[in-house]
Amino acid sequence: MRLDKYLKVSRLIKRRTVANEACDAGRVEVNGKIARASYDVKAGDIITLNLGQSPKKFQVVEVSEHALKEDASKMYKPL
Repeated sequence: MRLDKYLKVSRLIKRRTVANEACDAGRVEVNGKIARASYDVKAGDIITLNLGQSPKKFQVVEVSEHALKEDASKMYKPL
């Protein structure tokens, strides 16, 4: 699954266009490297979001095309 879509489905970022713009601006890293929106997310990847004052890190636990609001937080775990 594309990185921008994963960020939207997992509700780490509310809109896909905002996720795409964050990737284009270099504010999203995967495994320590700046990632493009087209990056293919896999379980075990470490995503770092540099939005706001302090960076936030998450580990990808599962990748699914659709997630209910209650299940979205099960797609990642904060580090």
